[in-house]
Amino acid sequence: MDELIQKYETQKAELTARADKSTDVAELRSILSQVKMLDETITALKGTQAKTADDKNTADESRGTAPPVYVPGQGFFPAEDRSTPTYETELEKRTKAGEDLRANRETKSPFSTFGELRMVTVTPASGEQATIVVPSNFSADIKPDFAVVSSLVDAVGHLSLPGGEKFRQPYITGIDTGDYTNEAADAKEAETHFDYVDIDKTKITAYAELTEELKKLPAAPYADVVFQNIRTSMRLVLTKEILVGAGDTNQIVGIFSDKAKAIDANTDLSLSQITDTTLDEIIFKYGGNEEVEDPAVLILNKLDLLAFAKVRTATKQKFYDISINGNGGNINGVPFIINSACKSIMAEGTAAGDYCMAYGNLSNYLLVEFSPMEVQRSDDYRFRQGVAAFRGNAFFGGNVIRKNGFLRIKKSA
Repeated sequence: MDELIQKYETQKAELTARADKSTDVAELRSILSQVKMLDETITALKGTQAKTADDKNTADESRGTAPPVYVPGQGFFPAEDRSTPTYETELEKRTKAGEDLRANRETKSPFSTFGELRMVTVTPASGEQATIVVPSNFSADIKPDFAVVSSLVDAVGHLSLPGGEKFRQPYITGIDTGDYTNEAADAKEAETHFDYVDIDKTKITAYAELTEELKKLPAAPYADVVFQNIRTSMRLVLTKEILVGAGDTNQIVGIFSDKAKAIDANTDLSLSQITDTTLDEIIFKYGGNEEVEDPAVLILNKLDLLAFAKVRTATKQKFYDISINGNGGNINGVPFIINSACKSIMAEGTAAGDYCMAYGNLSNYLLVEFSPMEVQRSDDYRFRQGVAAFRGNAFFGGNVIRKNGFLRIKKSA
């Protein structure tokens, strides 16, 4: 029996190797079916071998008879019975049937009726058309949506402050200039001026429900996807509020908010369209009067990125060299991040005075984590209906923490 088991193991290994190299779906299904039959045969033989291991002097062995032969789907047959449908015979029948089907030749199914029926023909009352009932097949995976969370949420400054209620960040607003002084006269006062911004705790939540049918029955992992996307929903709030948060009670202060006290609104840049000088205007307007800052990051709408790409030279060549890597990239070497919370300068629906872009060092915005994101599941709330509830919560705050840390670009009339 060991030799027989080894023989089937060898056949199984050969079929598995063929399956790894196969690119034909029909052939692959045939191979997997054969491997399954071999597994059943090997399991049955090993079971028979285990039962007879402790009794080597049984009547069958004394007569020299071989153990019964197992045929998948049909059971055990005595080995001495010449009419026994051996595994090799069944395999030949099934292989030939598969070849006949692929060649569009008439054939009879070599399978006996057992297991699951994959198709049923329903014979209706006389005079009506017959109906074929086929099973519904569903994918075992769920295709994701396009990215909905801008990478801005991960690129700004982060501070973890578990259990806190408020964070205060001081910053320099100006430095007085010294002056000439006469002998024995008082020195010129040259103070350093400071201010601070408060980052208050806000609460962000997300909630979803899932029926037990979706939780248990489908092959696709709906429950896992819903669980993960609760966290995604909260990150989606954060990445938009970094720009447009109003700064009211229980709201993050966004870069575009008039409550971002570190930014002087008089430094805002107004543009009516995107031209071949737009990027230069943004870069040279940002920062202090004594230097041009190293390239910071431009945050903009995808439509405005398209507008940059459309700018042409006099010879119809692209003016801006744009490289794209998912949510970000470079425009003439200047990094950018796409965020849909920005309005588009080029869109007709954007009103004069609406903020559309921001340019600056992303560390000039601080996102404080007062508690980590937490997602919980409960089966109690709607236990009678068999509905599971998923709830996420997080406590965050955010604000601009450097004087004129960002140049805000808005649409002009």
